[in-house]
Amino acid sequence: MSRWKPDARGRLEKAALELYNHKGFDATTVAEIAAGAGVTERTFYRHFADKREVLFLANPLADILAGAAATAPVPLPPLEVVTHALTEAAPVFEERGDLARQRQAVIAANPELQERELAKLAALAATLAQALRERGLETTTAALAAEIGIAAFKVAFERWVNDPDRHPLVQHIRETLDAARHLTAPAEHAAATDDVSCTGQENVA
Repeated sequence: MSRWKPDARGRLEKAALELYNHKGFDATTVAEIAAGAGVTERTFYRHFADKREVLFLANPLADILAGAAATAPVPLPPLEVVTHALTEAAPVFEERGDLARQRQAVIAANPELQERELAKLAALAATLAQALRERGLETTTAALAAEIGIAAFKVAFERWVNDPDRHPLVQHIRETLDAARHLTAPAEHAAATDDVSCTGQENVA
């Protein structure tokens, strides 16, 4: 084993994800991850508290979302601000496409990890809601826009990691949020139709 190689953290992450997907998360040991990265277990623990931390280590995503929401043009409506923030954050994942796909596969295979992923998404929604409130949005409106945005992002991300044509994550985010905006259209149309029907019945009566 070489005494020192650059980017120990990156090599540990890569080795861990490969082992998690090959052997399974529970069956993989820290010793195996360290060996795969060409470092000692002590080095592993200098970078990560445990095996889960490899998957959930804090990243700049929350700060990017908050910053992008804060600097979005003032005239934008809430969901447009959310769209802007999420598309600004997309490069965090696109720059690490292969690792992001490996990570998603590990999480999808482990219910306990899925729970932690949901908690992470909830924290991002709270961050985004706070940023929207700081723009002057009412609390309920900010919370609803943030929750819709993060739910749409979750769907977009799953589409992206499974996309055989490898379309950009930004494209999936925009398409998913566009679909979310149209979810209420059928209900509005149905309500209008009901009003016309009721009016017609009243006239007949």
